[in-house]
Amino acid sequence: MTIDKESSGGVQFRLDPTSGVPTYLQIVRQVEHALRLGYLVPGDQLPKVKDVVAGLAINPNTVLKAYRELEHKGLAAGRPGQGTFIEGTLDVVPLRDQQALHRGLTRWLSDAMAAGLDEEGITALFSSALHDATRRKGVIAS
Repeated sequence: MTIDKESSGGVQFRLDPTSGVPTYLQIVRQVEHALRLGYLVPGDQLPKVKDVVAGLAINPNTVLKAYRELEHKGLAAGRPGQGTFIEGTLDVVPLRDQQALHRGLTRWLSDAMAAGLDEEGITALFSSALHDATRRKGVIAS
């Protein structure tokens, strides 16, 4: 599940039908990720419902549900006749730091693949390490 920043400045949703995550929630999470990475900022327009429906071959109600959830979270707002626009923000790591972290993660992924891990193995290892780090952070903060 990823969101791609198009060269035209818009975004394009990608779905993973095997993830077990409801489609509307995949869209919500992708918008949240794009906000965290700085791909979307207040004022940006989300793709029109009809364009998402055409591009992903999903029910319009699914997209509307995702956009309503984003509105409920204070991240987006619909403008009648215009579309849905980003209104809120989430914590964003500075681009310079993101780039350095991305390079390090890319090296780690290359090492993991060279060691023979497939995508599911990488995901499991990363999730385990993230869980451990989060738990340690909680213990240290307490």
